[in-house]
Amino acid sequence: MFDKILRRVETKYVLDEEQYKKILGKLSSYIEKDKYYYSTIGNLYFDTDNDDLINKSIENPEFKEKLRVRCYEVPNMDSDIFFELKNKYKGIVGKRRDVMTLREFYNFLETGEYNSNDQIMKELVYHLNLYKAYPKIYIAYDRYSYKGKDDENFRITFDSNLRSRRDDLRLELGCDGELYFDTPHYIMEVKALGSMPLWFTKILSEEKIYKQSFSKYGNIYKKECGVKC
Repeated sequence: MFDKILRRVETKYVLDEEQYKKILGKLSSYIEKDKYYYSTIGNLYFDTDNDDLINKSIENPEFKEKLRVRCYEVPNMDSDIFFELKNKYKGIVGKRRDVMTLREFYNFLETGEYNSNDQIMKELVYHLNLYKAYPKIYIAYDRYSYKGKDDENFRITFDSNLRSRRDDLRLELGCDGELYFDTPHYIMEVKALGSMPLWFTKILSEEKIYKQSFSKYGNIYKKECGVKC
Protein backbone atom coordinates (compact mmCIF):
# COMPACT_ATOMS: atom_id res chain seq x y z
CA MET A 1 0.00 0.00 0.00
CA PHE A 2 1.26 3.49 -0.80
CA ASP A 3 0.39 6.92 0.54
CA LYS A 4 -1.77 8.87 -1.90
CA ILE A 5 -1.27 12.12 0.00
CA LEU A 6 2.08 13.19 1.44
CA ARG A 7 2.99 16.37 3.30
CA ARG A 8 6.39 17.07 4.86
CA VAL A 9 9.39 19.35 5.04
CA GLU A 10 12.08 18.57 2.45
CA THR A 11 15.53 20.13 2.52
CA LYS A 12 18.22 19.65 -0.13
CA TYR A 13 22.00 19.76 -0.08
CA VAL A 14 24.40 19.28 -3.01
CA LEU A 15 27.54 17.32 -2.07
CA ASP A 16 30.71 16.49 -3.93
CA GLU A 17 32.30 13.05 -3.58
CA GLU A 18 34.45 13.97 -0.57
CA GLN A 19 31.58 15.62 1.30
CA TYR A 20 29.34 12.64 0.60
CA LYS A 21 31.81 10.16 2.05
CA LYS A 22 32.46 12.27 5.15
CA ILE A 23 28.85 12.95 6.00
CA LEU A 24 27.78 9.37 5.34
CA GLY A 25 30.44 8.18 7.73
CA LYS A 26 29.22 10.50 10.47
CA LEU A 27 25.56 9.66 9.86
CA SER A 28 26.13 5.91 10.08
CA SER A 29 25.55 5.88 13.87
CA TYR A 30 22.09 7.42 13.48
CA ILE A 31 20.65 6.04 10.25
CA GLU A 32 20.10 2.66 8.62
CA LYS A 33 19.27 1.45 5.13
CA ASP A 34 15.65 1.72 4.18
CA LYS A 35 13.64 -1.32 3.05
CA TYR A 36 14.11 -0.25 -0.57
CA TYR A 37 17.68 0.92 -0.18
CA TYR A 38 18.76 1.29 -3.80
CA SER A 39 16.68 2.15 -6.83
CA THR A 40 16.88 3.90 -10.16
CA ILE A 41 14.06 6.42 -10.42
CA GLY A 42 12.71 7.59 -13.75
CA ASN A 43 10.42 10.60 -14.17
CA LEU A 44 8.45 12.14 -16.99
CA TYR A 45 7.78 15.81 -16.26
CA PHE A 46 4.83 17.50 -17.92
CA ASP A 47 4.88 21.05 -19.21
CA THR A 48 3.32 23.35 -21.78
CA ASP A 49 4.49 24.31 -25.25
CA ASN A 50 6.21 27.35 -23.71
CA ASP A 51 7.53 25.55 -20.59
CA ASP A 52 5.25 27.68 -18.41
CA LEU A 53 5.33 25.35 -15.40
CA ILE A 54 9.10 25.18 -15.05
CA ASN A 55 9.55 28.88 -15.82
CA LYS A 56 7.11 29.76 -13.06
CA SER A 57 8.85 27.33 -10.69
CA ILE A 58 12.33 28.78 -11.15
CA GLU A 59 10.99 32.25 -10.33
CA ASN A 60 10.68 30.78 -6.81
CA PRO A 61 7.12 31.88 -5.97
CA GLU A 62 5.56 31.08 -2.60
CA PHE A 63 3.45 28.38 -4.27
CA LYS A 64 4.58 26.19 -7.15
CA GLU A 65 3.63 22.83 -8.54
CA LYS A 66 4.83 20.19 -10.97
CA LEU A 67 3.11 17.32 -12.77
CA ARG A 68 5.07 14.14 -13.30
CA VAL A 69 4.94 10.40 -13.73
CA ARG A 70 7.43 8.35 -11.69
CA CYS A 71 8.65 4.78 -11.96
CA TYR A 72 11.15 2.67 -10.05
CA GLU A 73 13.60 0.79 -12.27
CA VAL A 74 12.82 0.41 -15.98
CA PRO A 75 9.16 -0.63 -16.23
CA ASN A 76 7.32 -2.87 -18.63
CA MET A 77 3.79 -2.19 -19.80
CA ASP A 78 2.28 -3.97 -16.81
CA SER A 79 4.46 -2.25 -14.19
CA ASP A 80 2.91 0.22 -11.77
CA ILE A 81 3.76 3.89 -12.21
CA PHE A 82 2.85 6.88 -10.05
CA PHE A 83 1.04 9.88 -11.50
CA GLU A 84 1.81 12.82 -9.19
CA LEU A 85 1.02 16.45 -8.58
CA LYS A 86 3.82 17.87 -6.43
CA ASN A 87 3.47 21.28 -4.86
CA LYS A 88 5.48 23.43 -2.49
CA TYR A 89 4.18 26.23 -0.32
CA LYS A 90 6.41 28.13 2.11
CA GLY A 91 8.85 25.24 2.35
CA ILE A 92 6.21 22.53 2.89
CA VAL A 93 6.11 19.89 0.17
CA GLY A 94 2.87 18.13 -0.67
CA LYS A 95 2.19 15.29 -3.08
CA ARG A 96 -1.08 13.94 -4.40
CA ARG A 97 -0.70 10.81 -6.47
CA ASP A 98 -2.42 7.82 -7.95
CA VAL A 99 -1.10 4.54 -9.28
CA MET A 100 -1.78 2.78 -12.56
CA THR A 101 0.02 0.47 -14.94
CA LEU A 102 2.19 1.95 -17.66
CA ARG A 103 -0.24 0.55 -20.23
CA GLU A 104 -3.14 2.34 -18.53
CA PHE A 105 -1.13 5.56 -18.41
CA TYR A 106 -0.35 5.51 -22.14
CA ASN A 107 -3.98 4.74 -22.91
CA PHE A 108 -5.00 7.70 -20.76
CA LEU A 109 -2.60 10.01 -22.65
CA GLU A 110 -3.94 8.85 -26.00
CA THR A 111 -7.65 8.85 -25.22
CA GLY A 112 -8.12 10.98 -22.11
CA GLU A 113 -10.06 8.09 -20.58
CA TYR A 114 -9.28 6.57 -17.20
CA ASN A 115 -10.90 3.82 -15.20
CA SER A 116 -11.08 5.47 -11.79
CA ASN A 117 -13.53 7.42 -9.66
CA ASP A 118 -10.75 8.39 -7.28
CA GLN A 119 -10.84 12.06 -6.27
CA ILE A 120 -7.06 12.44 -6.54
CA MET A 121 -7.07 11.10 -10.11
CA LYS A 122 -9.76 13.62 -10.97
CA GLU A 123 -7.57 16.41 -9.55
CA LEU A 124 -4.59 15.21 -11.58
CA VAL A 125 -6.65 15.18 -14.77
CA TYR A 126 -8.02 18.64 -13.96
CA HIS A 127 -4.51 20.11 -13.63
CA LEU A 128 -3.33 18.32 -16.76
CA ASN A 129 -6.19 19.82 -18.75
CA LEU A 130 -5.86 23.22 -17.05
CA TYR A 131 -2.27 23.61 -18.22
CA LYS A 132 -2.69 21.63 -21.47
CA ALA A 133 0.51 19.92 -20.38
CA TYR A 134 2.18 16.87 -21.86
CA PRO A 135 5.47 14.98 -21.29
CA LYS A 136 8.40 17.30 -22.04
CA ILE A 137 11.49 15.75 -20.41
CA TYR A 138 12.71 12.47 -18.93
CA ILE A 139 14.84 12.74 -15.77
CA ALA A 140 16.49 9.84 -13.94
CA TYR A 141 18.87 9.30 -11.03
CA ASP A 142 20.16 6.52 -8.80
CA ARG A 143 18.91 6.76 -5.22
CA TYR A 144 20.28 5.44 -1.92
CA SER A 145 17.67 5.63 0.85
CA TYR A 146 18.09 5.71 4.62
CA LYS A 147 15.83 6.22 7.64
CA GLY A 148 16.51 7.25 11.22
CA LYS A 149 17.24 4.40 13.61
CA ASP A 150 15.07 6.04 16.27
CA ASP A 151 12.59 7.76 13.96
CA GLU A 152 11.63 6.09 10.68
CA ASN A 153 9.79 9.26 9.60
CA PHE A 154 13.17 10.98 9.37
CA ARG A 155 14.54 10.00 5.97
CA ILE A 156 17.65 10.85 4.01
CA THR A 157 18.22 10.02 0.35
CA PHE A 158 21.29 10.50 -1.82
CA ASP A 159 20.65 10.89 -5.55
CA SER A 160 23.55 10.39 -7.96
CA ASN A 161 24.10 10.31 -11.72
CA LEU A 162 21.40 12.91 -12.42
CA ARG A 163 20.61 12.64 -16.12
CA SER A 164 17.97 13.63 -18.65
CA ARG A 165 16.82 13.37 -22.23
CA ARG A 166 14.39 15.27 -24.43
CA ASP A 167 13.69 12.47 -26.91
CA ASP A 168 12.44 8.88 -26.50
CA LEU A 169 10.03 10.02 -23.80
CA ARG A 170 8.75 6.57 -22.91
CA LEU A 171 9.60 5.10 -19.55
CA GLU A 172 10.13 1.58 -20.86
CA LEU A 173 12.97 2.71 -23.18
CA GLY A 174 15.56 2.70 -20.39
CA CYS A 175 17.10 5.19 -18.02
CA ASP A 176 19.88 6.64 -20.20
CA GLY A 177 20.39 10.38 -20.52
CA GLU A 178 22.88 13.23 -20.53
CA LEU A 179 24.59 13.68 -17.18
CA TYR A 180 23.96 17.01 -15.43
CA PHE A 181 27.15 17.14 -13.34
CA ASP A 182 30.61 16.96 -14.89
CA THR A 183 32.04 15.29 -11.77
CA PRO A 184 30.44 12.96 -9.20
CA HIS A 185 27.88 14.80 -7.07
CA TYR A 186 25.11 13.71 -4.75
CA ILE A 187 21.85 15.50 -4.04
CA MET A 188 21.04 14.83 -0.42
CA GLU A 189 17.35 15.22 0.39
CA VAL A 190 16.23 15.26 4.00
CA LYS A 191 12.57 14.52 4.63
CA ALA A 192 11.00 15.14 8.03
CA LEU A 193 7.55 15.59 9.51
CA GLY A 194 8.86 18.20 11.94
CA SER A 195 12.17 19.79 12.92
CA MET A 196 15.55 18.22 12.15
CA PRO A 197 17.21 16.15 14.91
CA LEU A 198 19.90 17.98 16.85
CA TRP A 199 22.53 15.37 15.98
CA PHE A 200 21.87 15.97 12.29
CA THR A 201 22.18 19.76 12.44
CA LYS A 202 25.38 19.33 14.45
CA ILE A 203 26.91 17.12 11.74
CA LEU A 204 25.96 19.62 9.04
CA SER A 205 27.59 22.40 11.05
CA GLU A 206 30.78 20.40 11.60
CA GLU A 207 31.09 19.66 7.88
CA LYS A 208 30.03 23.19 6.83
CA ILE A 209 27.24 21.85 4.66
CA TYR A 210 24.41 24.28 3.95
CA LYS A 211 21.00 23.76 2.43
CA GLN A 212 20.47 24.75 -1.17
CA SER A 213 17.52 25.32 -3.42
CA PHE A 214 17.95 22.63 -6.05
CA SER A 215 15.21 21.55 -8.43
CA LYS A 216 16.30 18.70 -10.69
CA TYR A 217 14.01 19.76 -13.50
CA GLY A 218 14.69 23.45 -12.89
CA ASN A 219 18.47 23.18 -12.89
CA ILE A 220 18.54 20.94 -15.95
CA TYR A 221 16.26 23.40 -17.76
CA LYS A 222 18.48 26.36 -16.83
CA LYS A 223 21.58 24.48 -17.99
CA GLU A 224 19.89 23.78 -21.33
CA CYS A 225 19.11 27.48 -21.62
CA GLY A 226 22.69 28.44 -20.79
CA VAL A 227 21.81 29.98 -17.43
CA LYS A 228 24.43 29.61 -14.70
CA CYS A 229 22.96 27.63 -11.79
